[in-house]
Amino acid sequence: MSYDFNADDVLEIAEQLERNGGKFYRTAAESTTDPANKKFLLELAAMEDQHEETFKAIRAELSAREKASTVFDPNGEAALYLRALADTRVFYEKEIDVSSMKAILKSAITAEKDSIVFYLGMKEAVAESLGKGRLDHIIKEEMGHIKLLSSKLVQYKE
Repeated sequence: MSYDFNADDVLEIAEQLERNGGKFYRTAAESTTDPANKKFLLELAAMEDQHEETFKAIRAELSAREKASTVFDPNGEAALYLRALADTRVFYEKEIDVSSMKAILKSAITAEKDSIVFYLGMKEAVAESLGKGRLDHIIKEEMGHIKLLSSKLVQYKE
């Protein structure tokens, strides 16, 4: 059985990914003693918090059609599947190499790339009428994270 997800499903997962990202960056910040690095990581955590709020606001603006379930799923198992996938593939419960800022940045870039791959896959599973176009905003935000992290990583080239 195939399942066409709607924008509401994916935005709910986006919110979870942002919460996971905030936790990732806060954990990394706790591991560093360098004040500048700690500040940068906490700023990234704050960005994740802000993005979560953005996605909540977008969800609140969705039309009834963009929130409509596409299959009979009384127990919400499809959303649970997405949440589990998001929690195990992006940020959450990943081993964080905190041995150096360079390692932290590499881990963060990998997690951000994983999130983009997740959203691109989800975009293919959301019909145009169910809010497919709204996912471009999420993907663009994640690409911005990679740009920021990559520019910081360049400072740590050996």
